[in-house]
Amino acid sequence: MTSAPPIVRWGHRALEAEIVVDEDGIARLARLGVPGGLHPERRSWPSLPLVEVTAAGHGRAWSGGRLIDSYIGGRLRHRAHRATRDGDWHVLTVELHDPETGLAAEVIYRSPDGVPVLRSEVVLRNEGDATLHLESVSSLVVGPLADGPEAIDGADLLWAENDWVAECRWQRRPMRVTSPVLAGRVVYDNGKGEFTRTGRGVWSSCGRLPMGGLTDRRMGRTWLWQIEHNGGGWHWECGERDTLAYLALFGPTDTHHGWRHPLEPGAEFRTVPVALAFSDDGGPDEAFAALTRHRRAARRPHADHLRLPVIFNDYMNCLMGDPTTEKLLPLIDAAAEAGAEYFVIDAGWYDGENGGWWDSVGAWEPAASRFPGERGIHEVLDHIRERGMVPGLWLEPEVIGVRSPMAKSLPDEAFFRRDGVRVTETGRHHLDLRHPAARTHLDQVVDRLVGEWGVGYLKLDHNIDPGSGTSAHPGETPGAGLLGHNRAHLDWLDGILDRYPHLVVENCSSGGMRWDYALLSRLQLQSTSDQQNLQLYAPIAASAPTAVTPEQGAVWAYPQPEDSSDEVAFTMANALLGRIHLSGMLPDLPPEARALVHEAVTVYKAIRTDLAQAVPAWPLGLPAWDDLWLALALHTPATTYLTVWRRPGAETTAALPLSHLHGRAARVDVLYPAASQAVTSWHPDTADLTLTLPAAPSAVLLRLAHAAPDTP
Repeated sequence: MTSAPPIVRWGHRALEAEIVVDEDGIARLARLGVPGGLHPERRSWPSLPLVEVTAAGHGRAWSGGRLIDSYIGGRLRHRAHRATRDGDWHVLTVELHDPETGLAAEVIYRSPDGVPVLRSEVVLRNEGDATLHLESVSSLVVGPLADGPEAIDGADLLWAENDWVAECRWQRRPMRVTSPVLAGRVVYDNGKGEFTRTGRGVWSSCGRLPMGGLTDRRMGRTWLWQIEHNGGGWHWECGERDTLAYLALFGPTDTHHGWRHPLEPGAEFRTVPVALAFSDDGGPDEAFAALTRHRRAARRPHADHLRLPVIFNDYMNCLMGDPTTEKLLPLIDAAAEAGAEYFVIDAGWYDGENGGWWDSVGAWEPAASRFPGERGIHEVLDHIRERGMVPGLWLEPEVIGVRSPMAKSLPDEAFFRRDGVRVTETGRHHLDLRHPAARTHLDQVVDRLVGEWGVGYLKLDHNIDPGSGTSAHPGETPGAGLLGHNRAHLDWLDGILDRYPHLVVENCSSGGMRWDYALLSRLQLQSTSDQQNLQLYAPIAASAPTAVTPEQGAVWAYPQPEDSSDEVAFTMANALLGRIHLSGMLPDLPPEARALVHEAVTVYKAIRTDLAQAVPAWPLGLPAWDDLWLALALHTPATTYLTVWRRPGAETTAALPLSHLHGRAARVDVLYPAASQAVTSWHPDTADLTLTLPAAPSAVLLRLAHAAPDTP
């Protein structure tokens, strides 16, 4: 009888990984799950190694669209492993080596204590004598997501479409669509098909989020993953391999992004980090809760994550890029009266040509025609401070308009170039932040705005995609240049926050075109959308906590003078379980509408401490774009907050399952609006909350107070 191979067991109370090392020395991730679960001796053996690598002259053993089954990956032999601690993080490093090329790999697994999430990245080191021209390197390979045909039969794939003003639309599809069976038999044991999602360009979430998932519709076991990369150079594939569902996560690749990297002898390459969360039987909600906890553990600490101040921004359904001293002063007063704590002057403050700013940006000086007084823009900034708020400004740092003086003063090497020619996209050039002149220019801008002017908030936007990337020197592929810029961009942001630790920085990119946890591990807020229709914003707001922690998800609340009271309450409710981005022409609101705005801000300030530690759930399932009833819950051990929206065409009453409260008594309070005609009834035996909302559109914020799970 063949003896079982050695097993490396590692983890903590919420996660256990088991790596088998076969007689040839190949290491494979055999199990990832709760401690004490099924051991690999009693299940199918995974066939995939810990790392997949393709390089020129070293392709795959099984050709097709997949990036697995690589020759180098199959030759990497276990050399050593070590388990360590890094504060609250458990760390496992597995050292591998390919005897043919001399390539060494360190697979670095990290997991925050008590959280069922595995974060992974790979460091390659060329210990050979010849350059190795890399074409793809996996950040994580997992074989046993689902074991056997029956498990795959019951598995659904999850992914999120993400378009401008239509962000965060989760989809669900049976895995068998890409791994079919015929007459009860699997068509192939190792086919060429797989389900993939790929990002391209500089927008990490343009078209789709850098995320995905696999869930068992029968048992509730769910996996969710995110690729923590701030560019569009990412790719994931999920398919069937030897009756196991496998997952492989990548940064940029040659096949999908034209990325290649020459790894010289002695040199290193590090992949983009990725994270994999799981829920043993709690479905997507519990997996998203785990991912939320991971995101909090992995990000840079900042006071904003705990304070959750209310922000007024003058753009959306308000000044729309046309700020002047005359227009801003009454808005500042109205925002202060409503309870805002930051006031952000959005796009246009630098534009003296009445709309011609698009291709002239880059110097970031205030337009004298917009701020004509003796003190210019400082009159406005000082008035913001006098009203007890922190001033903020909009900035689009990575672009230089073709008519900007900076387009001539900065060298060609400071910009994206291909074939030696400076890239131009919709009247703009794109800075390459690897170049000292580009970084010095932006540092000088930030030091002026923050260090000299006293601005405490920067909204960093980005509104062009310059394509495949940049070639800074002969032989560099655009995909490799883009990855280099992406990493320099993160380093620049780290430098800003190191110099100004109390500065609040918002991540914006044509709304939600950069939802990723490379940026959001550093920046304090995420713009969720540019959507201007309050009813269409509701599914975006309800879905936002799938992609960002609630305290980082900025949602516009923009009441208009012509809105009904129900519509004002609806748009304010959109933001109450995230971060309020208050906007709209507040000075022109009738008294009853203004009172609803003030009431919403007061309620938000009363609950925001809870929001900073709550985890999300969706009683009606992940929101669909056309759903007539929408619901988002955030819950702590003792409190559940629930925003529910009813859109026109819906029945007046809905049943909302809250499975985490099954069998528990709960008091239901209507928090907002206080004058709501909502009727509620809680049924602990079935864990259903029945809610009636007479009007449509309408929305309500509820609070269910209940005993913590361990409290008698």
